[in-house]
Amino acid sequence: MVEKVVATATPTAKNHHQSFDLSIDMHQQGGSKLFDDDGRLKRSGTMWTASAHIITAVIGSGVLSLAWAIAQLGWIAGPAVMILFSLVTYYTSSLLAACYRSGDPVTGKRNYTYMDAVHANLGGLKVKLCGLVQYTNLFGVAIGYTIASAKSMGAVRKSICVHASRGRNPCHTNGNVYTIAFGIAELFLSQIPDFDQLWWLSILAAVMSFTYSTIGLGLGVVKVIERKKERKKCLSLQQWFYVTENKVIKGSLTGVTVGPSVTETEKVWNTFEALGDIAFAYSYSMILIEIQDTIKSPPSEAKTMKKATFISVAVTTFFYMLCGCFGYAAFGDKAPGNLLTDAGFSNPFWLLDIANIAIVIHLVGAYQVYCQPLFAFIEKYASKKFPDSDFINKDSEICVPGCSKPYKLNLFRLTWRTGFVILTTLISMLLPFFNNIVGLLGALGFWPLTVYFPVQMYIIQKRIPKWSTKWVCLQVLSLACLVISLAAAAGSIAGIVDQLHDIKLFGSEY
Repeated sequence: MVEKVVATATPTAKNHHQSFDLSIDMHQQGGSKLFDDDGRLKRSGTMWTASAHIITAVIGSGVLSLAWAIAQLGWIAGPAVMILFSLVTYYTSSLLAACYRSGDPVTGKRNYTYMDAVHANLGGLKVKLCGLVQYTNLFGVAIGYTIASAKSMGAVRKSICVHASRGRNPCHTNGNVYTIAFGIAELFLSQIPDFDQLWWLSILAAVMSFTYSTIGLGLGVVKVIERKKERKKCLSLQQWFYVTENKVIKGSLTGVTVGPSVTETEKVWNTFEALGDIAFAYSYSMILIEIQDTIKSPPSEAKTMKKATFISVAVTTFFYMLCGCFGYAAFGDKAPGNLLTDAGFSNPFWLLDIANIAIVIHLVGAYQVYCQPLFAFIEKYASKKFPDSDFINKDSEICVPGCSKPYKLNLFRLTWRTGFVILTTLISMLLPFFNNIVGLLGALGFWPLTVYFPVQMYIIQKRIPKWSTKWVCLQVLSLACLVISLAAAAGSIAGIVDQLHDIKLFGSEY
């Protein structure tokens, strides 16, 4: 077999953004061993690496607020809503995966990003609208993850301090220190040029997400079992009444009870915000196409991505149901907004410290998984806008001790990504509202990115006739999700406004 490949690349020479002029002569039918059908370097992603990317993105800080969300909804609506969101997410993600290639699902033109898919299928104003929503949401996720990481680092420091003083010192600490520490870590990791080079970070982050989710689940189970043992030990009538009131499985069918501590209005807003928290826990559609673009073929990328989506959504839903339900069973109406940091558990402190450290490691990776598409978009736009600028397009090779390949330093990438991390760090210090920010992000991103655009692109891609049964069902699904998103956004905004009265600028304490 004789194979001739001639390739010239732009100075930036990035896996995702290099442009090739190819001339391929082969005596054997099929693609090159070095390049894919679009002239880019051969993709190596599999169902498992794609699943790792998704799990890294999905099982994030959102899992920590699920006990609170179920507490607002109750034992009936809480699990039902969670299952509903998982089914909608899986279905619409399958629709979106089918839009990775335009035309033929095997040989059609690739769409490298979410916006490319929208441009190829919908075009016009919807492309700009999609970009605005997608990248604003990615920016918001970076802020949310920074807040969550700072809280976990603060919780570890406080736990060590409290136990060292044997509970005599409340050990309040300035949260800005930990926010800045997280930002410094991201300054370095943000210089990783491409999504493909993040596979090791995604796998590490996925392991960490399972670690702290399992610890949170285990602590909830133990708390319920301990309460059951206390009930069996009761001897007197007075003790029996006490344990009956503090029942083994806390909570109610309808959630938090309206009373002296919670007004009817607060109950409504909190219920809406809970929908946003659950939506955020399943938010990853905005980076699905970018993840799919790392998958090798054959089989077709759409088939592999659907399998990866099924595995990921099934695994995360199982974890979510266990963590959320056992957290609610353990704390009832008093379930905290962040299960591992907001006075949810206090012992065993060393296990909680391990869980919070795992959260930080996971969110360090998840931050990159979410931000790399935004980084790539800005850098690609700048390169097209200023093709002759050395500041934007020139790479300088730097030898790094211990690395076989030199690091390619790009001044524009260094400057812009550093500025981005600094900005998200500053905003996180100004607005340390973990639960409310999570709910708002989930509300803003769920309908347009998870439902509306995938549904509309699928209708165009498959040429589904207007007013056909399938068309009507898809539109009804989209409309219902829009109503849910609006309600969730209203609840989260109400919560943020309420907390703004008590906030001190750059004065958060953990």
